Amino acid sequence: MKLYRLLTAEDTSAFCHKVSLALSKGWELYGSPSYAFDGAAGVMRCAQAVTKVVPGEYHPDLKLGEQ
Repeated sequence: MKLYRLLTAEDTSAFCHKVSLALSKGWELYGSPSYAFDGAAGVMRCAQAVTKVVPGEYHPDLKLGEQ
């Protein structure tokens, strides 16, 4: 099965580390990153979709970050 995650965070090095950790666990980038201003918080936010093929069948209780 193919899993999908959308990683999001404030635009800091923590976001880059979050994406790097996912890549180190076998997730692959999917599409281009997004970047937008969060007016309520007054910060820029980043988003990057990632996918990963794993054995088994999908169930909504899967903890995607642990895959």
